[in-house]
Amino acid sequence: MGFFFHVGRYFLMLKRVFAKPEKHKMYIKQLFHEIDNLGVNSVGIVVIISIFIGGIMTIQYAYSMANPLYPTTLIGLGTRDTLLLEFSSTILALILAGKIGSNITSEIGTMRVTEQIDSLEIMGVNSTSYLILPKVIAVVFIFPFLYILSVFFGLLGGLVTGSLAGVITMQQYLEGIQWLFIPYYVTFSIIKMFVFGFLVASVPAYFGYYVHGGALEVGKASTKAVVNTNILILFFDLILTRLLLT
Repeated sequence: MGFFFHVGRYFLMLKRVFAKPEKHKMYIKQLFHEIDNLGVNSVGIVVIISIFIGGIMTIQYAYSMANPLYPTTLIGLGTRDTLLLEFSSTILALILAGKIGSNITSEIGTMRVTEQIDSLEIMGVNSTSYLILPKVIAVVFIFPFLYILSVFFGLLGGLVTGSLAGVITMQQYLEGIQWLFIPYYVTFSIIKMFVFGFLVASVPAYFGYYVHGGALEVGKASTKAVVNTNILILFFDLILTRLLLT
């Protein structure tokens, strides 16, 4: 019964989140703040992780395909398709759920336990919409751009690492990442990023908004938020893959 209770309360919260804002200017200002805080500040970790993962995958593909029957172009192709279909979308969303999700839960949860949310309600402000809506829009907006950055730097990391490690030449790698390219893979993953962005923002916000107690409970809520967000990301990844790739 607890599961249905949380699901119902989550959708009731979303109903309040998407209610008509009191002052649009106030929300727009908050939106740009959230884009900078949650999105732009995540660029660094996305770039670093993508470069290393791209290099690691290139080396692993090179060694697993160390067979004269396999063309070397398969190394670049494998790295490209793995980045496009899964790493730069799903795995990246799982990583960002830990960074962005815990940030959102702790911020809103701290406001709840320090009674700042109660103060907003007393002033007649729709606290749910004011605190959560800019975060949801910011994360949904920025996630596709982070995906594109991740793919670019992942391929760049594979190019540099593959040539430095001597497992593939730059020309062979570039031929591989252009071979049998399917543009729909990008469209498919961007659709996933919109869904994942909504989950990464709204689920942690739910756990933070309804936390009760003190600092210890805020920490526990952050952990629950990240775990549940990751489970939902994998669940929706399975559903979207089944619906959009068949």
